[in-house]
Amino acid sequence: MIRKLLATCSVLAAMGVAPAAAADITACLITKTDTNPFFVKMKEGATAKAEELGIELKSFAGKVDGDHETQVAAIETCIADGAKGILLTASDTSSIVPAVQQARDNGLLVIALDTPLSPIDAADATFATDNFLAGELIGKWAAGALGDKAADAKIGMLDLAISQPTVGVLRDQGFLQGFGIDLGDPNKWGDETDSRIVGNDVTQGNEEGGRRAMENLLAKDPMINVVYTINEPAAAGAYEALKSIGRENDVLIVSVDGGCPGVQNVKDGVIGATSQQYPLLMASLGIEAIKTWADNGAKPEPTAGKDFFDTGVALVTDQPVDGVDSIDTAKGTDLCWG
Repeated sequence: MIRKLLATCSVLAAMGVAPAAAADITACLITKTDTNPFFVKMKEGATAKAEELGIELKSFAGKVDGDHETQVAAIETCIADGAKGILLTASDTSSIVPAVQQARDNGLLVIALDTPLSPIDAADATFATDNFLAGELIGKWAAGALGDKAADAKIGMLDLAISQPTVGVLRDQGFLQGFGIDLGDPNKWGDETDSRIVGNDVTQGNEEGGRRAMENLLAKDPMINVVYTINEPAAAGAYEALKSIGRENDVLIVSVDGGCPGVQNVKDGVIGATSQQYPLLMASLGIEAIKTWADNGAKPEPTAGKDFFDTGVALVTDQPVDGVDSIDTAKGTDLCWG
């Protein structure tokens, strides 16, 4: 199914774009960082498609995840440089809105990649994974893998950051719903009352943060046996914290991203299952949409029934459970971040 998606969901076909010389078109890519492999792959997809279409691409990134000020400065630079459009993964989904509106007021098409703005219609379009579904898949898988033991699970929640709402809230809440836990406000994490949740901590989406957050939660309850992680670097850090106390083999870790290193960690048993995204596809479709906007002013349309363009998700695991569709790590490696 995913291979079919990659082959067919092209906005070139949907919008009638024909590759052509476009030396007068400049596009900008603004990511949260330039070190996270997810954003490296996103840049790769945008760069390749820009070269194919003859578009000049300028890339910017925050110094760390959460570096809002650098992203605002990048938007201002893109406006001043006369760019036709911006592809943006926002660190602060609400505070970035005034800068995004300034860009739109100056005639730029602004497309959010992976992380919807708050509100979502603050951008002209969003190309993203269904992050709630991504979380729901790993939640259902974890509950299925535990079976009857899910009723007595002790769950550690390793989130992204305090800032809400974010893509991390969608994944967190999707996981809990998939696991069978009643949500509080679905637009925030940490307000659930289910006694199986030991607690939440933040990781900044990196390995060091994952290790620190896992240590904090283990201090609250050393018998945690299920760990939700915002992404695979955080999962790797959590695993190291568990390994340091000899519990790496009796705790179920689940995550989201599906990058090649993450899929390898599933294969190696570090992560039980992960939901795979396709950032290269997001970025390449975004560049195509900017070309269309520059040519005829047409904006991309969302997927039917959703308020964003859904670029797909697949659960990757070598331990499938009944009732949850999944692909194995061989397939996941073949597709990773395509």
